Amino acid sequence: MGVVAVTPALVDQATTDHSIAAWGTLGAYTLVAIVALTVRRRWPLAAFCVVLAVLAAAEVVTAATEVKLSSLSVLPSAFALYAVGMYSPRRRSVAALVVGGGLVAAGLAINHVTAPQGWRGGSDVLAFVAVLPVAWALGVATRSDRALLTAAERRTEDARREQHLLAERAAAAERVRIARDMHDVVAHSLTLLVMHAETIRARSGDLPPWARESIDALAAAGRQSTGEMRDLLGVLREGTVASPRSPVPTLGGLDALVHAARDCGNPVSLTTAGPLDALSRPVQLAGYRIVQESLSNVRRHAPGAEVTIRLDATMACLDLEITSGPPSRPLAPAPGSGLGLAGLTERVNALGGDLQAGPTLEGGFRIDAAIPCPMEDRDAVR
Repeated sequence: MGVVAVTPALVDQATTDHSIAAWGTLGAYTLVAIVALTVRRRWPLAAFCVVLAVLAAAEVVTAATEVKLSSLSVLPSAFALYAVGMYSPRRRSVAALVVGGGLVAAGLAINHVTAPQGWRGGSDVLAFVAVLPVAWALGVATRSDRALLTAAERRTEDARREQHLLAERAAAAERVRIARDMHDVVAHSLTLLVMHAETIRARSGDLPPWARESIDALAAAGRQSTGEMRDLLGVLREGTVASPRSPVPTLGGLDALVHAARDCGNPVSLTTAGPLDALSRPVQLAGYRIVQESLSNVRRHAPGAEVTIRLDATMACLDLEITSGPPSRPLAPAPGSGLGLAGLTERVNALGGDLQAGPTLEGGFRIDAAIPCPMEDRDAVR
């Protein structure tokens, strides 16, 4: 910017006065102007006062020695005054304009005392410095425009935050509504299921042992589902994960899942390899939920089908392979929402793993999952 401001004066000086004194004075003024304009944003008032004072002194000295400077040497002062209007507060910029006018008047007075006749400035000087107030006005206008733009951006950001808050409030209200509906419908039905199971168990003296065990399993499943439902309702109402009312399931509970599936008529074989207990709790919970959902789907969609479950824990990841055969008993209509596998896929993806599920050529279904172990868990597995 400094080079752009002083270049017109240097070009015009060749046709104005090519004496050594003129070039020397203009060169010194040019260096001062470039340095001052370099810091015009940080110290705009100081830069303007230095440029204008040096220009006034140069004009007075050259006029006294009958040396003429280019009239375009006033441009650096215009650039400096523009920076004053742009980067200085309004009162300081007005004060700088008044001080500049005082410097010009003082320079004219000294010029009339020191310069010979014909080298004294008059209306021509006022014509040259008339551009300075225009430059100051442009700087003030630009400053105002930027202030308006900043205020508009701030209002836009405030409106965006307000919309985000409204969306969060709407989501919270929807969660409360869903929680209320689930409590009124699902939780009530689960409670009735447990109560009926307990009533039958209390009057099951004449029932065979396998029936009593099935009723106990039914009651236990209902109580577990009720507890998990309460935790889910707490999440929906508060929007945060509450402390669980019961211990988080781990891979150590797979035997109970397999036993419950066998009691429902599905032959299940479970094969494990590697230190499963050394895996992190999120990885164990994900593996448990995959097996639980798979066995639930088998009971619902493939009664009597054989199920093979294989888990392999290594230093890198936990591999799960669950394969079920075709149903061996007539299949009753059991429509599903399809959200179970979608939820498992999201859970595994959140841990950085991958889950693939699909039918087999034999008419069964297969699930393959790989869940990576975090670095701190690999040391435990090793």
